[in-house]
Amino acid sequence: MRDVISTNQAPQAIGPYSQAIRAAGFVFTSGQVAIDPATQQVISGDVAAQTERVLKNLAAILETSGSSLEKVVRCTVFLKNMGDFAAMNETYGRYFKQSPPARSTVEVARLPKDVLVEIDAIALA
Repeated sequence: MRDVISTNQAPQAIGPYSQAIRAAGFVFTSGQVAIDPATQQVISGDVAAQTERVLKNLAAILETSGSSLEKVVRCTVFLKNMGDFAAMNETYGRYFKQSPPARSTVEVARLPKDVLVEIDAIALA
């Protein structure tokens, strides 16, 4: 069984992909960037502000799927500049205070819409 997850509380997909897929007891989110779902525009601000928006988008998708940030088991963080790691990490840590998920963080040459950070997640359904 494979269910497509979609909510208007997170940015709409800007390509041929789903916001998330629920399958085999897990929820697999697509990478989220700092787009405000109300305007479908990238928010202004530094990496901390963008990380905040990304995590709010992930939370909305997970809640729609019946999961939550508390059930996340794995994240991948993509940063435009590894020099932004500390600021991203501080904001990220506010969302994953207890039993944080496994995580990888990598620097990439470029992200969609030239954002500073993108995060995807795998959570228990």
